[in-house]
Amino acid sequence: MTKATIDLHNSQRSLIERLLEACGGSYPPETRRKYYITGPQWTATYQGQALFHAPTRESVPPAEVMHHFAEIGIGYWSTHDTDIIPTEDLMTDRQAEILVGLKKSLAENELRCSMVTCETFFHAVWSASPAAESPEVRTYAAERVKNVVRIGHELGARFAVYWPGTLGYLMQGVIDEPQTLKWFAEILNSACDEDIRLAKGGAGPTLKHCLEAKPFEPQAEIILPTTDAMLGFIQSGLLAHPEMVGVNPEYLHELMWGGAPRASLARALVAGKLWHFDVNDGYRLKHDVDLPVGLVNPLDWLNVLILLRAYGFNGPFNYDFKPPRTTSNWGVFKVSFPTAIDRFITLWEMAGEALADPVIHEATEALKSAPQTGATHNAQEIFEANRELLTLHEVIAHRLFQILIGVHRGRKFFVTG
Repeated sequence: MTKATIDLHNSQRSLIERLLEACGGSYPPETRRKYYITGPQWTATYQGQALFHAPTRESVPPAEVMHHFAEIGIGYWSTHDTDIIPTEDLMTDRQAEILVGLKKSLAENELRCSMVTCETFFHAVWSASPAAESPEVRTYAAERVKNVVRIGHELGARFAVYWPGTLGYLMQGVIDEPQTLKWFAEILNSACDEDIRLAKGGAGPTLKHCLEAKPFEPQAEIILPTTDAMLGFIQSGLLAHPEMVGVNPEYLHELMWGGAPRASLARALVAGKLWHFDVNDGYRLKHDVDLPVGLVNPLDWLNVLILLRAYGFNGPFNYDFKPPRTTSNWGVFKVSFPTAIDRFITLWEMAGEALADPVIHEATEALKSAPQTGATHNAQEIFEANRELLTLHEVIAHRLFQILIGVHRGRKFFVTG
C-alpha cells in the first residue's frame, strides 16, 4: 500500500469517526459489558463473500478479534469449530495446541467463551447433510459433535448450538425424511452422551444444547425449518436426553418464512426451551441478509425485547449478523459492532420504559378487567360491553411508537412552511 493510499484511508477514517461522534448515543465499554452479548468469531471475520459476491475484506484471526471485542466492551466470544481449527486438524494433536493459544487469548482479553457450534454445512462432506444415507458420514458427524462438546468444556463454554443447514433436499423424493430425522437424533444423542461422560469425569456441568432452525438456504426444502419444528422434534421421543436440548431461535430466520419472531420466541418461552438467541435484522420472505440489529425493524425489535424483559430472558444475545460488504475491516470493529450493540442497549432500555409506562400499564390492566355482564351465552351483549374498550389496542401500539421516537420524553417535531 502506497503512502498516498494510507493517507487517503486515514483521512476517510477521520471523517467517519467525526460523523459517528456527531451521531451520539454511544455507550462506554464498561456499560456494554453489563449485557450478556456474545461476539461470534465468524461474524467478525466475515469477508463479505456470498454466492454471487466476491470478498471485500480480509480474514481476521481469533486473537485479533478478541482484542477488538475487549476494546468495544463485548464480554463473551463464540465460535464454530472450523472458525478456529482447520478441518484437517480437528481431533488431532494440533487441535490441542490451538486451544492452548485460544485460552491464553481469552484470558489476556478478559473474555469468556460462551458458546461453541459445530460446522455441519460448509465442507463437501456435508453435501447430503450430517444425517446422510452413508453410515460413514453419520459416524463422522457424531465424532464431530462429540469433539465440539469437548472443545466447549476445554474453553469454558456453557452452550452448544447446532444448525443443521443441509438437513433437507433440493429435489423431492430423494431422501427418506423420517429416517433422516432419526439419524439426526442419533447424532445429537452422541453429543449429549459425550457431555454426560465429561461431566461425570469432573469437566463441570453439562452444556445447554440448542437447536437453530432456518426455513431455507442452502437446501431448498429444510426438514426442520422453524423454531416450532425444532420444539416438536425435541419432544418427538427420538432424543435420549430431551431435557438437555433447547432452542436457539434467530430473529431473521423466523422472519424469513413470514413468521413473527416475537410469537416464535413466546412459544419457546412457554415450552421452557428458550436458552439462546441469535440477534440480527432483515426482511420477510427474503434470503438471509443478516443485517445488524435494529436497522430494518426497530419497532418490532422493541416489542421483541419487551417480551423478553417481561418474561425474564436476559441473554445470551449472540450477534449473528454480517457486517455489510461495504464496510471496511477497520469499520467492522469501529462502526458495525459498536453501533449494533448500542442500538440493542437503547432498545433494551426502551423496553424497560415500556413495561413501566403508566399509559400502557393502565390500558393493559383495563383490558384485563373488562366489564362482566353476566351474559354467559349472549355473544352480542358481551361484545357490546367491550366494544369501546378494545380500541385500547391501538392506543397501546401508538404509545409504543411514541416511546420508540422519544415523544414520551417530550420530543417534538415542528412542521414549517
